Amino acid sequence: MKCKSCGETMETDYAVCWRCGTHLDGAPPDKDFVPDDLPAPPADLVKPRELACLRCQTLMQAVSRMRFHEGTRAWPFLLGELGELLVNRQAFDTYACTGCGKVEFFVTE
Repeated sequence: MKCKSCGETMETDYAVCWRCGTHLDGAPPDKDFVPDDLPAPPADLVKPRELACLRCQTLMQAVSRMRFHEGTRAWPFLLGELGELLVNRQAFDTYACTGCGKVEFFVTE
């Protein structure tokens, strides 16, 4: 079966396209859909914040957007691509202090 939006081949047991998030019936992707195959955006795409380091008060620098895996790796190992549907991921903007090296994470906007 082909995705109605991007034309990607979809398995019949998936409810949404893995690439663009479009639903089988052609409905647009959910607001929080994030494709797994996208690389993290470069630091210049992260919305910069003016943050002072909590340790040394030096201005912190935006580094990148990181995606963290939450939970066990057993489902993807046992079920392959299908198991990836059972894994939760969260994205965070990463900031580093240029003075002392402290790193802080913030939920993406």
